[in-house]
Amino acid sequence: MAFRARVGGGNASSGMGVAEQSVSTFLELQKKKIHRYVIFKIDENKKEVVVEKTGSPAESYEDFTASLPENDCRYAVFDFDFVTPENCQKSKIFFIAWSPSVARIRPKMLYATSKDRFRRELQGIHYEIQATDPTEMDLEVLRDRAN
Repeated sequence: MAFRARVGGGNASSGMGVAEQSVSTFLELQKKKIHRYVIFKIDENKKEVVVEKTGSPAESYEDFTASLPENDCRYAVFDFDFVTPENCQKSKIFFIAWSPSVARIRPKMLYATSKDRFRRELQGIHYEIQATDPTEMDLEVLRDRAN
């Protein structure tokens, strides 16, 4: 249970704690390719970041973006598959901090202050995107960053 003590909990300076399930679900995406994406939300009652939704490997980027709320913040990871100009199949994991401009101030501040601690728990992220509008995380943005 030492892992739980290290990961759980949280205070105002370090942000929310991280549920063990959040880390294990991320590892399933990263190592086992069980998920195409994982959407995380802050559970204020538990004071930790928890898994809200996972997407199967068959789901598309459009399925992923449609799963994000239009007016509330979330963290997400997306396993982006692409082919390089040299015709090599590659995969890069993107961490997306979704904070739409229409979200209320409290969630924006909560997600902003908790992001770094949560992000550190997810080892193996290739790129990070901070998005306040869907155009800031368009599929072309991911392609440009990955190549």
